[in-house]
Amino acid sequence: MQLPIPHEYGHVVLANGTGRAKVPPVGFDHWRHRAQFTCRLCHVDLGFAMTAGGSQVTAATNRDGYHCGACHDGKRVFNDKVLFAACGDGGKVEPGSACTRCHARFEAEKALRAFQPFARHLPRDRFGLVDWEKAEALGRVKPVDYLEGVSIKRDPLKNQREITIGSKGTWMSDVLFSHPKHATWNGCEVCHPDIFPNAGGQERRYTMLTISSGEACGACHDKVAFPLANCEKCHVKPVQ
Repeated sequence: MQLPIPHEYGHVVLANGTGRAKVPPVGFDHWRHRAQFTCRLCHVDLGFAMTAGGSQVTAATNRDGYHCGACHDGKRVFNDKVLFAACGDGGKVEPGSACTRCHARFEAEKALRAFQPFARHLPRDRFGLVDWEKAEALGRVKPVDYLEGVSIKRDPLKNQREITIGSKGTWMSDVLFSHPKHATWNGCEVCHPDIFPNAGGQERRYTMLTISSGEACGACHDKVAFPLANCEKCHVKPVQ
């Protein structure tokens, strides 16, 4: 199994319509935003889909204050800085233009130079990836879950139970799923009902085959959250 490279893990290419517009695709690094915002804020309030090509982001939607433009409008202040405008000037993507801040070919060395100082004081897992759960628990990151003018106030998640999911293999410990850990980043809406439908009182079974194909836990894990190869992050409860 190929292990993820820390500064490349979670890198997503947004290429919707860029070919027709004859502009380079946008490279989005999740790690740059995860230290600042919850997953729920972007994938629910701002409408970023969890599937490739599902968001339909365009220069026009950004300029109208949707998608990236909800924050990057050239006016919103975050951490005492004015966020640059996404597609604000409607100019051409040319070398040296503001557009190349997002519309640019991925350069591993450049990403590494940005990632190293960013992650220097953040806890890492055994793969060298940022341990976001631990970073949040230690107060190293405090992800924002509300965006003025976009979000609505929500009551705290009431279901704070941990759930045991039995392992089919006698050699592998059971999964202990923590609602509190996921609620910090996802709320309810990211997972329910699209990723985890209501079981209707019946126990649902998940396999590593379906998860590794991108279903259930695999919608986030192995792509952004943490790799499936890190088995002990989930399989922590001895088989009864």
